[in-house]
Order: sequence, then C-alpha cells, then structure tokens
Amino acid sequence: MRKAFTPSRVRLRLPMDVVCLGEALIDFVALEAGVTLAQASGFLKSPGGAPANVAAGAAKLGAEAAFIGKVGDDPFGRFIAATLSEAGVDTGGLIFSADHRTGLAFVSLKKDGERDFCFFRNPSADMRLAAEELPRGLIGRAEVFHFGSITLIQEPSRRATLEAVQVASQNGALISYDPNIRLALWPEAEAVAFGVALGLPYADILKVSEEEVVCVSTQTSTEEAAINDLYSRYPKLKWVAVTRGPNGASLYDRHGVIHQPGFTANSVDTTGAGDAFTAGFIVALLEYRRSGGDILSSQLGWLVPVLRFACATGAITTTRKGAIPAMPSRGQVEQLLQSYR
Repeated sequence: MRKAFTPSRVRLRLPMDVVCLGEALIDFVALEAGVTLAQASGFLKSPGGAPANVAAGAAKLGAEAAFIGKVGDDPFGRFIAATLSEAGVDTGGLIFSADHRTGLAFVSLKKDGERDFCFFRNPSADMRLAAEELPRGLIGRAEVFHFGSITLIQEPSRRATLEAVQVASQNGALISYDPNIRLALWPEAEAVAFGVALGLPYADILKVSEEEVVCVSTQTSTEEAAINDLYSRYPKLKWVAVTRGPNGASLYDRHGVIHQPGFTANSVDTTGAGDAFTAGFIVALLEYRRSGGDILSSQLGWLVPVLRFACATGAITTTRKGAIPAMPSRGQVEQLLQSYR
C-alpha cells in the first residue's frame, strides 16, 4: 500500500517547474478595512497581478518559477521586477515598455466583505505583450504553465497568451488556468464569456471561485451541473478547484469531489489568496508526481493533502496586506498544517 503523501521540502528539479504569463501591476490597498475606495484615507503600495502572484507564491514554497509579462519602464515596473526577483522568481521573461505605463489597481475591502476595485490601464503595458516577444524556449521548459484571462481581453496580448499556451501544451506542460474574472476590465458583458472560454480548451487545471463557476459554464442551475458541463465540453480538463474564501475549497476530478474546510486565520486582506491557493496546489501536485504518484489515479485520496496544502497557503496570505508580500514560506504553511493535526 502506498504511503500517504505529504508535500515535502525536496526542491523540484526540472529546468523550470512553473512558468506564469500575464499581468503584473501595482495594487494600492486601502489602509482601513470596511471602507469604500472613496472613504479610504490612504493606500499601501503592493506589487501584484494574478499570474505574478502565482509565480511568487510558488517560488516562496520552493519551486523554480518564472514570470513572463510586460510592465512599464517606470518606477512601478522596476519595483515589480525587484519584488519578484527577491521572491526567487526568474524574471528573464519580463519586458519593460518605453511606450506604456505599468498598470495600477486601487483595492479596498468594503463592510460587506466584498472588494472594491478601480483600475488604471488605458492601455497598460501588460495589454501590449506581443507574440513576437514571447521567450518560447522558457515556455517550452515549463512543467506547469499558468495563465489567466486578463491578457485574453484584447489584442495583442490575447494572441500572445494563446500562442504561449499552445507552445507549453505541445511541449507536454500541464496547463493551469484561472479566469480571474474582473468585469470592469472587459469592454462589454457579452465579451466576457467569449474571452474567458478561449482558455478553457487548453486547461488541465481550472481554478475558479464559487461565484465564477456559473460564468465559465453554460449550465448555471447548480455547481455540480456546471462542473459536469465543463467536463463534457473540455476533454483535456482534469481538475476543477472551487475556492470558497474562509469556507475552504472543493476539488473535482472526473471521478468525484473532495472538500476541505477553511483554516482559521486573522484575515486582514484577501487580495492574492486565490493566487496563493493556486501556487500551493501546483507545488503540491508537482511534488506528488515527483514522488512517483499517479496523478491520473481514479482514487481521490491522494488529492486530499494537495487540497489541504493549497487551502493552508491561501489562508496565510489573508493575514497580511497585499498579495506578493503576503505569500507564505514553506515553513509557515507546514506550521499551520501541523497545528491542525
């Protein structure tokens, strides 16, 4: 009988464990909780952007991670590059644009628990990433390639994103996709479903919040109906992770579902928690496969510690403001997990 899997400290050995592509920006996070952006007295500057967050999160957990994207050749872009490098991320695929500025987002947590966003990107540098600028050699070395839908909103970043996903897939990478739907960034409501759907045929791993499930499926009656619809339409899809904030997460495969309750955390800012979850999931999944585990097994038991590790990673991230600065180390995640044994 196989010994139960526990994510270990063994450093991942392939040329590049995780390659992330997408937006990198500056989040200005309100200093107070429970206020709108208009009510905030000030903001904390924090580097972010969902794919950049995942890269930093994976690197802090011990993976070899790289980020591909475009930022302005401005103080904010240089700050992002320095922050990613400090986290251990390979930034060789980060391009500095002299023509467009780094994107900015102002974020606050309202009294109802929802986040209030205001974006400045008309256009920002990440939207101008072109297919001709892609580091295809780096993409081809990825064991997991992660991307989101923000760079699918318009050209030229849409074409660049899809070409990068195709290169990664052709070279045998597992493809991780987080739609990360931000309605305010799309030109019109009708464009959201079309744009988000562009990434779904490539995905082996799909991470969505419980609110986003109905946005990526044609079946909206129940979560289970939506999941079944996704599996019926996308034969490549292996796992669907549905995050539920403080209530943990559910993980589906084609054989069933497992649930993980949330971990108690002194939450001050949920920015980046879903990205931390994704980083934790990817790292634990890779480590299970490196340990000789069969990731295509019809037995769901092996996924339990993978989901648990991902949820713990996400929970810790909510205890600090910002995204990348709040991503936990391996030791912090292990300490939290041990406290629940």
